[in-house]
Amino acid sequence: MTLRQLKAFLAVAQTLSFAEASKKMFMSQPALSLAIKSLEDSVGGQLLVRTTRAVSLTPEGKALYERGRRLVNEWDDMEEEMRQRFALERGLVSIAAMPSFAANQLPEIIARFRQRYPGINVQVNDVVAEETVELVRDGKVELGVTFRPEGTWEQDQFTPLRLDQFVAVLPADHPLSGLEDVSWQQLSDEAFIALQRPSMVRAGIEEALLAAGLSLDVAFDSHQLATVGRMVGAGLGVSVAPSLCQQQMLDAGACIVPLRNPVIESELGVLTKRSHELSAAGQAMFDVILQYFAVTASA
Repeated sequence: MTLRQLKAFLAVAQTLSFAEASKKMFMSQPALSLAIKSLEDSVGGQLLVRTTRAVSLTPEGKALYERGRRLVNEWDDMEEEMRQRFALERGLVSIAAMPSFAANQLPEIIARFRQRYPGINVQVNDVVAEETVELVRDGKVELGVTFRPEGTWEQDQFTPLRLDQFVAVLPADHPLSGLEDVSWQQLSDEAFIALQRPSMVRAGIEEALLAAGLSLDVAFDSHQLATVGRMVGAGLGVSVAPSLCQQQMLDAGACIVPLRNPVIESELGVLTKRSHELSAAGQAMFDVILQYFAVTASA
């Protein structure tokens, strides 16, 4: 049984006329009769009774008509859905992003994306960097925005977006907040609020400071940078954060000052799974993210 044969049968069953059905199917009557005969041979029996005066359905023909109509409707719906997905008129894209990115740049990126593709839904997983990497590697999301993962993973595809420098996060009334920049040595004398281990951000900071012969007096730690910002804003201590979330820190009542000696940078990028082809919606989101950073870098 082929879809063409089934549609030919349904056209005859609906019109009870080979002449009307041939017009509906854009087929000649001999070609239509051949399609019906091939279908009957395929299923093993007669589906239509044709006389010089009328066309009628056999009991088996009636059973096929009811089920075949539902199947063809589902097929047509599926074809339309696929057309809409590839035309970016509908679909779903899943993305994981570090909270520092999700709370700052991502909303504007999604706004630009939805302006272009209003029919596509966006699912956001706001998770720490380590979970972002895991979600991509497990195939649970198409895209992950995070710092470059440590080590090598043959299935990782990392597309750099920008180099991000860590900045000092200080209470607004802190003596260091009025300086043009501060050193890590100056921060090491303060009560420090850090991200909890095994945070990728914290590991990178500790590794860089160890190489510089420095250490921090960690008085508090938290799972989320947003909480760190609020704790600093409340005057509980000082911290550091990626510069991409500096607006979030300012909104929490903290002050941002550039850091030096050493300058610590992390590469922000989009992580995808090399072995998985992006959906049309996923590729569109990927392109919008790249365009956003290209525009902001040139601004």
